[in-house]
Amino acid sequence: MPKRVLTGNIVSDKGDKTVVVLVERKVKHALYGKIIRRSKKYHAHDEGNEYKAGETVRIEETAPISKLKTWKVIERVTAAKPATVASAA
Repeated sequence: MPKRVLTGNIVSDKGDKTVVVLVERKVKHALYGKIIRRSKKYHAHDEGNEYKAGETVRIEETAPISKLKTWKVIERVTAAKPATVASAA
């Protein structure tokens, strides 16, 4: 059976060797037909602590690594946008 692959944005990189990835999908409402966004957070394994918050990554399903982690990061899709520093005026 093939492994599932999802694409999402990293919302947290605070854990050691762990990133939290927010995956959004769009679904059609059953009654009204409006397209709505549904999101879910996945804890993914990042062996080298190389991915940072704000980056878009692709994650792949794996055997359980810990209580929450059953995904691992396989590649970076886009890099994080540099943070702009607002000057105090």
